[in-house]
Amino acid sequence: MGHFASILTARTGVVAMLAALSLLAACATPATQARDEIVLRFAVLGDAEPKPLAAFPNMAAAVAQVNALAARERLDFVVGVGDIAHKGTLVQYEAATPVLQDLTPPFFPIMGNEEFDATEERFLEFANRWNQGKAKFTSRRYVQDRGPVMLVYASPDFGREFNDDGIDWVLAQLRAASPKPVFLIVHGAPIGVFPENAEKGIANPRFSEVSAQPNLAAIISGDLHMDMDRVDHSKQIGGVHYLHIPALERTKIPDETRHTPMFRVFSVTDSGVVGVDTYRVGLTTPLEEHAYRFSLAPEDVSSRRLP
Repeated sequence: MGHFASILTARTGVVAMLAALSLLAACATPATQARDEIVLRFAVLGDAEPKPLAAFPNMAAAVAQVNALAARERLDFVVGVGDIAHKGTLVQYEAATPVLQDLTPPFFPIMGNEEFDATEERFLEFANRWNQGKAKFTSRRYVQDRGPVMLVYASPDFGREFNDDGIDWVLAQLRAASPKPVFLIVHGAPIGVFPENAEKGIANPRFSEVSAQPNLAAIISGDLHMDMDRVDHSKQIGGVHYLHIPALERTKIPDETRHTPMFRVFSVTDSGVVGVDTYRVGLTTPLEEHAYRFSLAPEDVSSRRLP
């Protein structure tokens, strides 16, 4: 009986050990499945519009850096927030073209106030040239359904401003996308969002209707040429995240004494976490001091407002 008891005890121990291992495996499996994976990543390039010469050295360096990122990790496309060609001149468009044609991912730009010194037709001609078949543009406004989010590319109607038809178009895209979160790409932010130059931006009072839409997650803009090191460039106001994209060739705010070319990279995970990283041109790792994070999870939007 003593021998039988020892065998039984040994078998019981083995069964207990196997049960424990099974429990550990069961616990480990959901953790693996729940791993936060990036399902969308894109870079955003800011204003260029160099002067007095049509030279784009920092944009070229940023393009090379974006291509290097795309070679080693996921990078779906690149966004442009407008003002590539100073005064919309042909010489600036032509000089920017070989630089932007070097981009490996497709490039999705909008018009800025500088491009409105020329024509929409010229902008569309060059936007298609820059992409060399990787993307096709027939309008200054368009949308992208990118899985977890909808991107709405809203070139202004004139300068950096929207008329009522433009506001109606943006509202229609937001409502059609609902409840999917929307990233709205515009050239200038609404006036007052960035107090460093509070009077410059979208002034149409009806833009408050856009900001009040419950599925508007973020507004991505450029225009102000702000020095990321000396301004409040990323913020949440009334439930909307406002993200400034710095200029590549010239800084204007708070002054022109120092220019540090940078670009930003947006990552969206399958759990709805958005990470915004900022890269200084020439540095291979993002700047920790300019990192910004937010969630796409639904929230109380009853207090959404503009400043």
